[in-house]
Amino acid sequence: MKIFFKSFCCVAVLFFANKNFAQATEKKDTVIQLYGVVMTADSLQAVPGVSVLVVGKGRGTITNASGVFSIAVLKGDKINFVSVGYKEKTIAIPANLDGDEYSLIQLLVSDTTYLPATIIKPKPSREQFERDFANVRTDDDAYEIARQNTEESKMRAIMATLPADGREAVNFQFKQQAVKYYYAGQIPPQNIFNPLAWADFIKSWKRGDFKRKK
Repeated sequence: MKIFFKSFCCVAVLFFANKNFAQATEKKDTVIQLYGVVMTADSLQAVPGVSVLVVGKGRGTITNASGVFSIAVLKGDKINFVSVGYKEKTIAIPANLDGDEYSLIQLLVSDTTYLPATIIKPKPSREQFERDFANVRTDDDAYEIARQNTEESKMRAIMATLPADGREAVNFQFKQQAVKYYYAGQIPPQNIFNPLAWADFIKSWKRGDFKRKK
């Protein structure tokens, strides 16, 4: 009984191994290298930037500046060629293809898109044009935005309303400790007798820093 069971296991292993090997070999034989060039149908000019997509596989490539492309596909795959200004084209790779390479020259037909007509009308009068031109609002450029962000009044308002972040809070704490350790064992100086402190106070008072904020 044991000999029969061992023989059965060996036969089963060999069967599945041969089956997997055959499937791998068959799958390997179906992979081919597809390469070619995409050109216009009317003038035979190379079309760069064409999307070469394998339908249903979620992968693909694009043509280079000379319209040349290369991609690995399977026999029987459908290849879709898409480019702006040209009609979409889909081809099928022959399933009974011999060999592991397949080349082609794909021609694309120009696709004309008709847009609705746009009618440009002048202003009724010169006075209305001057008024609208003077009152039109344009977006600020990068230079104007940078100038507004660096204005002293705006930065002062941001400093008064924006809370300090972690780094600023830690730096302030370290400065306070440094001052405390520097004057350890002695009386710290009084800013009431410091002329520089009085000068800063007068400048702040003239700027209106001490006005009551609503």
